[in-house]
Amino acid sequence: MKKVVKPYESSASKKEQIRTMFDNVAGRYDFLNRLLSLGVDITWRKRLIREMKAYQPNHILDMATGTADLAIMAARSLPQTRITGIDLSPNMIEYGLKKIENKDIKQRIELIVGDSEKMNIEDDHFDGAMVAFGVRNFENLTKGLMELHRVLKPGKPLMVLEFSKPTIFPVKQLFNVYFRYILPAIGKLFSKDPKAYTYLYESVQAFPEYDDFQAIMEEAGFKRCRWHALTFGICSLYIGEK
Repeated sequence: MKKVVKPYESSASKKEQIRTMFDNVAGRYDFLNRLLSLGVDITWRKRLIREMKAYQPNHILDMATGTADLAIMAARSLPQTRITGIDLSPNMIEYGLKKIENKDIKQRIELIVGDSEKMNIEDDHFDGAMVAFGVRNFENLTKGLMELHRVLKPGKPLMVLEFSKPTIFPVKQLFNVYFRYILPAIGKLFSKDPKAYTYLYESVQAFPEYDDFQAIMEEAGFKRCRWHALTFGICSLYIGEK
């Protein structure tokens, strides 16, 4: 990261602040995701799952699972696959558990509260790992990626979806106006914690994107790293293998 960006002006650690922020917004998180992304985030998640499918995984880790959107989508698309979702926020996990309660995929999804930088999971455990819009929130980005590397089996992939800053006119200008002004205003209107959507803009601005993030993945031990810009560069999909 260029600098450490935290949600609140507080002496609490970034990790503590992130947990508080997501606990606060958990009840409106899915609604605001669809509204603020205009539904395009669903397309991005589907692209990640298509890439993951090529590895024929039996057991996937969904880090920063939130309310389990990506885990549920993966379970439906990959019927032979189990998914373990981990998130720092107990409230997000609670909402995720409610979402899978009446679904036929319940037996293949496990959701637990946990820390991306210190998982209680043995080495070489998962056939794949995925993170959708969560690595920006790691307190220590390299340490979190190294932990993801540790729990993957050799040759298996990590796939990361993350916002990036488009460079094409006029998408760049529209993106900046939307993320800096319109999105926080909508978040303030609908969310109990409007600071969460100011933090979103600030954290995207500070995130090391494209080749810079790929270099951090390689530093954490991943090989065959590459990235794909999605929707004019608003989002990027990063892929690396252990």
